Amino acid sequence: MNNAGDKILLSHGNGGRMMHDLVENLFIRNFSNTILNEQTDSAVININDATIAFTTDSFVVDPIFFPGGDIGKLAVCGTVNDLSVSGANPLYLSVSFIIEEGFPMKDLEKIILSMAKEARNAKVSIVTGDTKVVNRGKCDKIFINTSGIGILNKKHRSISKGTNIRPGDKIILNGTIGDHGMAVMNARESFNFKTSILSDCASLNSFIRTILENSSQVKFMRDPTRGGVATVLNELAQKKAFGIEIEESSIPVSEGVCGMCEILGYDPLFIANEGKVVLVAGQKECNKILNVMKEDELGKKSRIIGEIVADHHGKVVLKTMSGGKRIIDIMTGEQLPRIC
Repeated sequence: MNNAGDKILLSHGNGGRMMHDLVENLFIRNFSNTILNEQTDSAVININDATIAFTTDSFVVDPIFFPGGDIGKLAVCGTVNDLSVSGANPLYLSVSFIIEEGFPMKDLEKIILSMAKEARNAKVSIVTGDTKVVNRGKCDKIFINTSGIGILNKKHRSISKGTNIRPGDKIILNGTIGDHGMAVMNARESFNFKTSILSDCASLNSFIRTILENSSQVKFMRDPTRGGVATVLNELAQKKAFGIEIEESSIPVSEGVCGMCEILGYDPLFIANEGKVVLVAGQKECNKILNVMKEDELGKKSRIIGEIVADHHGKVVLKTMSGGKRIIDIMTGEQLPRIC
């Protein structure tokens, strides 16, 4: 990390191996403390008798308006979801803007109205923020940073770390994958595919709260954003005394996303999502949880896609539709930049 010739590449921000190495070898090594070292989507902090979940994120998506959402909605949903998959109830957000000189006021207003609407839908309050304007060419239109705070019930504290996972537990996904990444990619490159692909951008807090209220067997949750489902599963399996097996035939992918990925050479397992949750549940209650999820609009296409196994520790294995098996490794190169 200290070589004079080293440069930051787009791959350092894609959610794959290069980003993880950057975080581990530079940020974690120098900022190290007991809270940060957990490396969960939200930091879990004890303040007196309260357990707080705290998270932050930055959004640089290109284009800023895309089918199914925009950078403003994305910023609210992304932060709400990082808190929610930690088992917390999101309450308050901060919002900071970096805006390029010359940015159209009508577009800024459209983004603000979108954020306000999504915050109301998610029942969170935007309570503080900041605005900076930079010279033309010093920023690509607009960047947004958000932070969020939520209250975490102590019985859900282990969810973000997955410490109670055991072989036999089931992996559940709440719907089709790759919709967000392909919607943004199609809008950015103007491929003009006949199929209409919409981003799945959505706040999951109400959906997740209902799941947690109906079962005590949720052992892990994570939203598969940058790097997709494959990256979440690899992060979960790494350094654990178990492996993961998933069924290719059980992974829901829309016809449009499947076709676009085949044409462009992408694997849907590595494509970003913004309204999905990967959940690990105890075997005894997995069907109950699945039924609860299917009752919600955000979970109608939920499926059990695999399970935790005692074999191949630290690895994710895909059982293919042809009857074979292959290892799904963490992403190493660049795939889709500026996706969130």
